[in-house]
Amino acid sequence: MQLKPSVYAPFDSPEEYILGWTDLIWRDYGLGRLGEHYADQMTVHGAYGPIRSMETVLRGSLVKKSAFPNRVGTAEDVICEPRGDNAFISHHRVFHSGPQQGVWAYGPPSGRESESRNMAICLVRDGLVAEEWVVRDEWRVVTTLGLDPESIARTLAFTDEPEGLFGTQAPADVVCNGESGPRPDTHRAEAEMIRDFIDTVWHARHLERVADYTHRDLFLETTRARIRTRLGNYQSDLIQMLAPFPDATVEVRDIAINTADEQGTRIGVLWRLAGTYDGAPLYGPVTNSPIEILGASQFLLRKGKIIHEWRVFDEIAVLAQVAKARGDQPRAADAR
Repeated sequence: MQLKPSVYAPFDSPEEYILGWTDLIWRDYGLGRLGEHYADQMTVHGAYGPIRSMETVLRGSLVKKSAFPNRVGTAEDVICEPRGDNAFISHHRVFHSGPQQGVWAYGPPSGRESESRNMAICLVRDGLVAEEWVVRDEWRVVTTLGLDPESIARTLAFTDEPEGLFGTQAPADVVCNGESGPRPDTHRAEAEMIRDFIDTVWHARHLERVADYTHRDLFLETTRARIRTRLGNYQSDLIQMLAPFPDATVEVRDIAINTADEQGTRIGVLWRLAGTYDGAPLYGPVTNSPIEILGASQFLLRKGKIIHEWRVFDEIAVLAQVAKARGDQPRAADAR
């Protein structure tokens, strides 16, 4: 099914729509144009809970822009896939850098350079963003600003919504129909492979099978600016991610796939990890309390196998949940 050009107008493609609007709003100080880009009653799903309505997003964006007026967001990749003829999903990987020059939720201007990798996953319908899932490596932001992650986490509020971060049950068959709606019947083999990889290796803990899905020169970029190469280091990093939550379930919530001559086949995955913090005390003394993580990964394939993964999730949000379980008193959450 052909995507209607009106869905990404006035740009020439869905990718240019995402890149163009990002510059118009953030580079050009066009925050007032958010109403031209977002639907009025849209929802942003973030690591601390949902943010509802374009107006709420605008208020939070204004505060953040004042704190980081010269922060630059550089697009590393945009993976777009149609959702019918009037919508598309975009998995946008962005690297942010720039100094904190204004007051921010974390404190007064520091003048220090912050940096982090984010992933913004946008469902665009009839030319407007109807729903968004935003995943940030906030640990990297906090530490590059010279701040203590645990002290910052104690000041942040995590959602009290009973439905959690997604507000929906996991899709029954994410290859056909994910959080963003029905997928086109293209790249089915790649979608099934990446679903099986996460289900088998991450969720079912068959780490011995990483080699079945990956290239010899596997390369991982993950939180805290960590880089891991080759099979053994990938396995080690993954088990360290899972070890604080030994009973964790990992769900694939959305998949988008795109192939381009200059970039190859790339897969965007939105995922959810839920478990109990009763394992390795990576985030301080264990609390035996529930933890929920909204995460995103992008995979690059070579000859049908994974050669590169970029993985993002918010470890400050994990610490905030641990602090809440300890009974620490948070201040009101802002529209991060």
